[in-house]
Amino acid sequence: MQACCFKTLLLNLIIPVGIGAIILLIVGTPLVIFSARKYFRKKKAAVVDQDVKTVGFFHPFCNTGGGGERVLWCAIRSMQLRYPKVKIVVYTGDLDASPEEIMGRVHQRLNIHLPNPVEFVYLRWRRWVEPEMYPYFTLLGQSLGSVILGLEALIAFLPDLYIDTMGYAFTLPLFKYVGLCETACYTHYPTITGDMLRRVSSRVTAHNNRRIVARSPFLTAAKIIYYKIFAWMYAHVGRCADAIMVNSSWTEEHINSLWNCPFKTHRVYPPCDVEDLKTLVRPEDEEDKDALALVTRDGIKDVQKQKLFKIISVAQYRPEKDHPLQLRAMYQLRQIIPEELWDRVRLIFVGSCRNADDEKRVQDMQDLCKHLSLEENVVFKVNVPYAELRQDLQEGVIGLHAMWNEHFGIGVVECMAAGLIMVAHRSGGPRMDIVEEAEASRTGFLATDEAEYAQAIAAILTMSPGARRKIQEAARASVDRFSVAEFESNFLRVVDPFMR
Repeated sequence: MQACCFKTLLLNLIIPVGIGAIILLIVGTPLVIFSARKYFRKKKAAVVDQDVKTVGFFHPFCNTGGGGERVLWCAIRSMQLRYPKVKIVVYTGDLDASPEEIMGRVHQRLNIHLPNPVEFVYLRWRRWVEPEMYPYFTLLGQSLGSVILGLEALIAFLPDLYIDTMGYAFTLPLFKYVGLCETACYTHYPTITGDMLRRVSSRVTAHNNRRIVARSPFLTAAKIIYYKIFAWMYAHVGRCADAIMVNSSWTEEHINSLWNCPFKTHRVYPPCDVEDLKTLVRPEDEEDKDALALVTRDGIKDVQKQKLFKIISVAQYRPEKDHPLQLRAMYQLRQIIPEELWDRVRLIFVGSCRNADDEKRVQDMQDLCKHLSLEENVVFKVNVPYAELRQDLQEGVIGLHAMWNEHFGIGVVECMAAGLIMVAHRSGGPRMDIVEEAEASRTGFLATDEAEYAQAIAAILTMSPGARRKIQEAARASVDRFSVAEFESNFLRVVDPFMR
């Protein structure tokens, strides 16, 4: 009897509280938005110098030195050159780096020099967009967390034009409808794609689909529903952008299918340092001949004095870059080439670490090297300056890239510009935009698994110098459309209407 009374009392308490909370949310949210809009409208009206256009770039991880950061700094440089009076602010969460340290890293890692200084707004709530905060429902958690971080940015500095260059689409309606800013975005990789849904449906284990989910029909069905709801939300916030820039045909295809804004979506290939890298002098034909393992009917020729055959892999040490696949490909390669040739092969990883997790990932790969007995043939380089990367590219012969559905592949383009023969994953940007496989116009090779990677590498190793040089020249000639000058021209074409 007492238990029944307690349940009745509990229900009588919960139902009114629940109804009250819903009413408060429905009524309170519009009031908060209305009040915030009024506040920011007054803030805009109070600006003294109306002739100075202000642009805010939202890039919370601007100090990592990757391809996304190259887009950020090249975009800023192009705007400063076109509009000398523009005031540019970068929203960053790199609290441990001063403006001088950030710009020093830009010069050292990316070889980019800005004509004018930029201002930095330091965001203290960056942890809200870090994946470690959300062991479950990571996509939704990071996206909602970006709204919190965006609110901090909006309060700290109100720009005329807001540009998201990291893919935090959920900040777009905040700046557009609350901050009353014009908005644009540069999308490197859609937060969710149809490919992700299909991979979950087929129950494939991956870095974004845990084994426990892939093995369970119930959890797989629940995750598909979650993904579909999130895709619906993502589509609505993405449409808030006044201009949408995408970095490849692959990204454009997915963004158009999700956001359905083809008339304000522009393909702007990211800036690749092809001008400088194309000037690198490749080894002469005679030196190339010495570097090859020449197989004859009588066996392998004496190779004791022959130089190392370097395979260069340029990518940040992130899980989606799939460095373990490259190591497994090396293990497969050892099984199909002569030992004398194998002794001269070196795989050199060159990339940057963002945090302790990336550093642990490097340690795990070094352990995998030992497990596969590859430690004598693999070198790891972390956070190297641009001059050292340039030297590695000049000395390399093969470029390696293994990310599935790479949105574009700046590293792929830069390897090709340096004269390396590229072996990349048969998906995403490399397949749709960069690598041509037709024999008459081949610019590289595409592969899917470790066996295909190993076969492609072996084919290049045993290729004649003339055949290799033909591919190298075709690859170098194909990359001009990805130059910094092309990026700046196309980027300015999109932002010019906002700057008038």
